[in-house]
Amino acid sequence: MQRGLLSAPCREISAGAGPVSCGSHSSSFNLQVQQEGKHRGETMRALLLREFNTPLVLTEVADVAAGPGQVLVAVKASGVNPLDTKIRTGKAAHAKSQLPAVLGLDLAGVVQEVGAGVSNFAPGDEVYGLTGGVGDLQGSLAEHAAVDARLLAHKPASLTMREAAALPLVTITAWEGLVDRADVRAGQKVLVHGGAGGIGHVAVQIARARGAEVFATGSPKSIDTIANLGATPIDYTTTAVKKYVADHTGGEGFDIVFDSVGGKTLDASFLAARVHTGHVVSALGWGTHSIAPLSFRGATYSGIFTLLPMLTGRGREHHGSILTEIARLADSEMLKPVLDPRHFAFDTITEAHQLVESGANEGKVVIDIT
Repeated sequence: MQRGLLSAPCREISAGAGPVSCGSHSSSFNLQVQQEGKHRGETMRALLLREFNTPLVLTEVADVAAGPGQVLVAVKASGVNPLDTKIRTGKAAHAKSQLPAVLGLDLAGVVQEVGAGVSNFAPGDEVYGLTGGVGDLQGSLAEHAAVDARLLAHKPASLTMREAAALPLVTITAWEGLVDRADVRAGQKVLVHGGAGGIGHVAVQIARARGAEVFATGSPKSIDTIANLGATPIDYTTTAVKKYVADHTGGEGFDIVFDSVGGKTLDASFLAARVHTGHVVSALGWGTHSIAPLSFRGATYSGIFTLLPMLTGRGREHHGSILTEIARLADSEMLKPVLDPRHFAFDTITEAHQLVESGANEGKVVIDIT
């Protein structure tokens, strides 16, 4: 944590269903935040998680300021990812969350002030980034966030705040797999598993933007979405791996297989990689898998752990660089997020998380903050 720390008093606010009691908790909690800056109030509103698998509580906490190397952002929108819901329910130990915590991985907003040593942002700039909600980093479900400037990029001018807030985690994950690990390029055939999902739908667009021919698996209800993204849809519920590999690659396999589903889908990925030169990349390679099918094809595998720079402090500038490239693609009309049409705010955060957990959302879910 930065210098000038304090503990904020417990002051909970009505969150839709009436006022929420501090209950059996102490009259203060140990969420440490920086002292307020010169032109703001002493407190800000934030959604606080005190214990795993409990509701987020709308609370007033001490306001934050930009320390050295940081940017203070007035948060306008916060994207909701499946990982956000897993962190809240205590099913994401790899996120190393320290309670009490303000969650929220993705944000879009406006720069209020910059700390010492920051020269690439200025007050008034519109920015977006994957900036917190893991480890000891404050998340985006608050009115302000003081974040490491290296994790930010200027928001795509062509996108709204809501659209920009839907992009950071999913686009960084897709870019790290397709570009950093697999060097996707023109002339390649790319298979994206879960092509209509949060990560998958931007992976399709990134691969196409770099000149690849893209195919994507999905359920019957997602076939139209995949086709509208410019990929050749494959209904995984009716088409076996061997058949779609034969139909689309002559049995040779795909140059790149991008897995954003995990489990049995990762096993299927090993059977779909191109003989000798194929490369499988996965954002969910966390189970126990036999790599024999991949080895017998002479293909290779890479894993992706997008949170690593946030947890270790190393390589954060690369996240900012990726988002700068994503903004360029968005402003060139080569990438656009698909948003769920429903709007949510602080007082409907529970409904937003329930929607994402149910899988019934029709695109990325976004919380309107200010």
